[in-house]
Formats: sequence, structure tokens, C-alpha cells
Amino acid sequence: MISTWRQRLRARLPILVAGLWWGSLSAVGFMVVPLLFAKLGTPAVAGGMAAHLFTAQTWVGTVCGLLLLMALRPSADQDALAPVWPTAWLGFVLGAMLCALLSEFGVAPHIVARDNLKLWHSLGSGLYLLQWVLVGLLLWRLSGVAGESQRQAT
Repeated sequence: MISTWRQRLRARLPILVAGLWWGSLSAVGFMVVPLLFAKLGTPAVAGGMAAHLFTAQTWVGTVCGLLLLMALRPSADQDALAPVWPTAWLGFVLGAMLCALLSEFGVAPHIVARDNLKLWHSLGSGLYLLQWVLVGLLLWRLSGVAGESQRQAT
């Protein structure tokens, strides 16, 4: 019974983690930050708060990515309930993590310093959108595999 519970958790954990990552990217990038700029007094105040939120999002993405890398690695005791993960999915996870880390450590310092703001803000927005797309694709693929595993188990 414990073994079956672990197998089912191992089969479902990646979709939960990917869902958390994609959902947090969606909420922060497409709802919370635009609301900050709409409701806070000045763009400087909103921008400072947005910077903190994007930093927190980077760490959420990094932790989710690491959890996915651990969950997606093949195990010796894999059975029919635990899906076999295509190697290409590793690219989605690593690409999304790279986007998050590049934004935080490569782009954000230029935005905070207000160095060529239009260029760096556009680059940061592009990396954020690419991260969102990569995690969304991973979530889409994982949800298809989880559905197939569930149908096979019944």
C-alpha cells in the first residue's frame, strides 16, 4: 500500500510542481505587477515592489525546477503508474530555469540601475514570457501523461 502511494505521488508530483510554477508566473506577471502599476502612486514605487516580486518568482521557479529535475529522473523501480519522461522535457525545465536566472542576475541589475531601460525591460519581459511558455508547454505535456497513466491504472 505504501509502495502504491509513493508510485502515485511520484507520477503526480511533477504536474503539481509544474502547475505551481506556471500559476505563480501567470499570477505575478499578468495580474499582480500590472495592478501595482495601476494602483500605486508612482511608477518608481510600483517598479521597486515589482522587482521584489520578480526576485521571489525567480526563487519559486528555481526551486520548482530543481524539484522537477529530481522528479523527472528515471528510477530503477519505475512501474506502469510512473510515466517515462522524455529527455526533451529536460530542455523545458532547464530552459525555463535559465530564463529565470538570466532575468534575475543579468537583466534586473540593469533595470534597477535604469541603464537603457527600454532595452533591458524588453529583454526581461521576453525572458519572462519565454519562461512562461516553456513551463506551460511542460505542464501541458505532463497533464497528458498523467491522464494516460490514470486511465491505464483504472
